[in-house]
Amino acid sequence: MVRSLVDLLSQHAAHHPDRTAYRYLVTGDCDGEIQEMTYGRLATRSRAVAAWLQERGLAGSRAMLLYPPGLEFIQGYLGCLAAGVVAVPGVPPQGRAQNHRALTRMKRLIADADAKVILGGREVITALSTMAEHLPELADVTCVATEDIPDEAAASWREPELTADSVAFLQYTSGSTSAPRGVVVTHGNLLDNERVITERMGHTPDVIAEYGHEMFVSWLPVYHDMGLIGPVLNTIHLGVTATLFSPLHFLQRPERWLTAISRYRPHTSGGPNFAYELCLKHATPRLLDELDLSSWKVAFNGAEPVRAATLRRFADTFAPAGFRREALYPCYGLAEATLMVTGSTVHTPPTLLAAPETGPHAGQSDAAAVSSGRPGPDVTVAIADPERAEELPDGETGEIWVRGASVAKGYWRNALATRETFRATLTGHEGRFLRTGDLGFLRDGELFVTGRLKDLIVIDGRNHYPQDLELTAEMAHPALRPGCTAAFSVEAGDEGAGGEQAVLVAEIAPDAASEAEKIIDVVRSGIGDAHGVSVRDVVLVRPGTIPKTSSGKIQRRASRAAYLDGTLAAI
Repeated sequence: MVRSLVDLLSQHAAHHPDRTAYRYLVTGDCDGEIQEMTYGRLATRSRAVAAWLQERGLAGSRAMLLYPPGLEFIQGYLGCLAAGVVAVPGVPPQGRAQNHRALTRMKRLIADADAKVILGGREVITALSTMAEHLPELADVTCVATEDIPDEAAASWREPELTADSVAFLQYTSGSTSAPRGVVVTHGNLLDNERVITERMGHTPDVIAEYGHEMFVSWLPVYHDMGLIGPVLNTIHLGVTATLFSPLHFLQRPERWLTAISRYRPHTSGGPNFAYELCLKHATPRLLDELDLSSWKVAFNGAEPVRAATLRRFADTFAPAGFRREALYPCYGLAEATLMVTGSTVHTPPTLLAAPETGPHAGQSDAAAVSSGRPGPDVTVAIADPERAEELPDGETGEIWVRGASVAKGYWRNALATRETFRATLTGHEGRFLRTGDLGFLRDGELFVTGRLKDLIVIDGRNHYPQDLELTAEMAHPALRPGCTAAFSVEAGDEGAGGEQAVLVAEIAPDAASEAEKIIDVVRSGIGDAHGVSVRDVVLVRPGTIPKTSSGKIQRRASRAAYLDGTLAAI
């Protein structure tokens, strides 16, 4: 019986040790340097890392993973699983502006997870040793570059006693910089979600054989749930081959993604909506002539709102290169459900509903609502009235609640948040539900995601809590009145095709009005440095004019409506 991905890796290494598990495009280009790793080699390297961890008595403790893009992360991650160590994927500090942000987040994650060891690439570990004065947290943490662990260590690896309830890793949600929440994902959660992905994306044995095991191309960050649980771990689950490259190389030249799909002809590849928009901006006639996208059967689109306009334009633009509308694959998931909850039907174009049919906000937008598909097997999705905890009828918008074996154990060492989010009960249903905080409705068994219950801002696939942006703005300049700032997102571009952009509205003292331009520049710069977000608009308003509740809480939605209506009391 398969208890974990460790068992599956052992099986693949025994049955086809020479098959390529991963190839890595070092420069992002198909004609540049390429690194390949077979299943046999992957098993050896992950066991060597596991043995090193076991010899130091680290089973059950947490290991922070800090790697640059590449194959070393996968070896380190699987090494943790093979040692019974809880992996904690993180973002290594790099670059000056990024450095401060990544460093702050890394400190918080080390403290919250109580990490005992850091596994990383050689350059990262060397860099950490020079940061000792800024990182007192590292005093009791062992740091090792996994390249320096010899292959011979694999011989002393002992198979860990894993069960479905054993914790595999902590997936820290990317939303809040101030209060990171680690989602506790078990080996059982992982296996179940790989089963859901496999079924919803049509990764059948026949399809795998038809594709000669070439199933994935991905540039997605591997420390993020979509990049890790999807392309990287579904590869291990199936015993297939994935082609990977760095997200930075994709952002520099988005056409690299499409070129890799054209060259390696995988079945499945995808990303957030913004990735498709970036490709559209770089779609030259010459590129279209060079591409063959006819093998691409699942072009998944998730992690941020899926735009009907983007789907239409992508299908139309890349049709001459063999891309078929039926390959468009909107899906929905979240870290708290390991990853995937719903997915489209393979070989079927996405279901779109005209705005008048989408519920209480009918007629407010000319964009269609996009179906995120159907729940995976044995996954229950219900639409609930969040106040009454009662199920709503088909077509009515409410909070999306989820139940199934993929739903994670809870939040790491946060009993209150776990109870509020993972232990909801729904009238007329048995068992506990996960409250997603997302809004949507069901129609004919398909899920349409329409918004968020909380005011989360999603830009380029990354989550930002508005209160974090507001706090940064207020700390950036003393003229901003504390607790009198509202951050929210608005759609950019025609028909919302450009994704979301952040807007900030802030009250300032009347005597600071003469410095308005300077204040706006300082606020923009502060938010850019702290969060990596380019703010579309900073609006300074008169004191006492930002809408608040009776208890004094900022009403972000009302502020957003006033901004869109042009009724803010701007200075």
